[in-house]
Amino acid sequence: MTWPTNPSSRTKFTTGQRKLGEILQGLNLKKAPIDSWPYVEIGDIDIENKSIIFKDKKSIRGAIIAPADSVLVSRVRPTRGAIVYIDKDYVVSSAFSILKPKLSESFSKFLFYWLGFSKNFFQYLQKKQKGSNYPSVRDKDILNFKIHIPSLKIQQKIVERLDAIKKAQELNDKQITLTDELFQSLLHQELKPKGKNWEVKKLGELIETQYGYTASAKDKGNYRFVRITDIDDDGNLKQNDKKYVSLSLKEIKDYVLDKEDLLLARIGSIGKILYFCDDEPSIFASYLICLSPDKSKIIPQYLWLFSRTPDYWRQVKLFAAGAVQPQFNANRIKQIKISLPPIEIQRKIVEKLSAVQEYKKKLIEQKEKLQELFESVLNKSFKREI
Repeated sequence: MTWPTNPSSRTKFTTGQRKLGEILQGLNLKKAPIDSWPYVEIGDIDIENKSIIFKDKKSIRGAIIAPADSVLVSRVRPTRGAIVYIDKDYVVSSAFSILKPKLSESFSKFLFYWLGFSKNFFQYLQKKQKGSNYPSVRDKDILNFKIHIPSLKIQQKIVERLDAIKKAQELNDKQITLTDELFQSLLHQELKPKGKNWEVKKLGELIETQYGYTASAKDKGNYRFVRITDIDDDGNLKQNDKKYVSLSLKEIKDYVLDKEDLLLARIGSIGKILYFCDDEPSIFASYLICLSPDKSKIIPQYLWLFSRTPDYWRQVKLFAAGAVQPQFNANRIKQIKISLPPIEIQRKIVEKLSAVQEYKKKLIEQKEKLQELFESVLNKSFKREI
């Protein structure tokens, strides 16, 4: 981003509420040649990261050339949040409104942050959109939206802060991706039985099983009620949207979870396994099966690591049953085979891979803190506190 040498000297109006149409350049947009590449459609915008996901496709008739240093705002299904800043010319769908401010009045990057993360803007678009299947707004509607325009000096300060946080978020996300890749590489390397003199056991020789409890989940109670939806894609326990039950220990003593219990989803996301290590008193729902390993034969976390391997998932598909909705039961789970090293080797493998998972956990915590910081700076900007 190239800033004016002296932003304040170029401000020629009183800051305050302005319609977007009043601060934008009048663009003479050119049609793009058919089959131009890369071509950006509204579905190519990552609405969470506000970035473009480039795909191997070429432009169609009616595509236009969007100039560098402008903001693309989707007019179709506008409340999804398909808004992105572009730093170079792109061939884009005509379903975008292309916003490029007059340099004397606003920075495009400031406009991007203000519109892309503003609840007020999306609430405004929701009121203006027409149609049910493909709700849309007009260019005119977007241009009539009023935005608070601070001085260029303040805009610059806001953009620099948000850009710095965004950069840190990108680096953190990259580290998470690299950590995932390292975990998968080590998982394949450490649990691969080829060339190793390991025993092959059926899970039925290693675990006891227990079906879950049927109850109505509540917002409050004396036991957390762990459901299939509480298990994330990494096999960890989610800490949001918790549900509870209020029951006596006598009623649910067989369903109280111990640390290192494993919970397996038997319908829906069948085969997904949670390694339970939470301190909160908890029981588990009926569509889960608790697997209690014989710790003299198998370390519980080693079994959880096995559940992340292609060999495990191949067997899950083999033993799943039901044409309409595949499902597991305890007998099928017990038929799954696992290559089992001695306990000491299991422990070393678990320690090595746990260290990688702990590092990823710290990165995720950092990701959450960076997001909180980003939202804090945004909110202060919207409230004109910067």
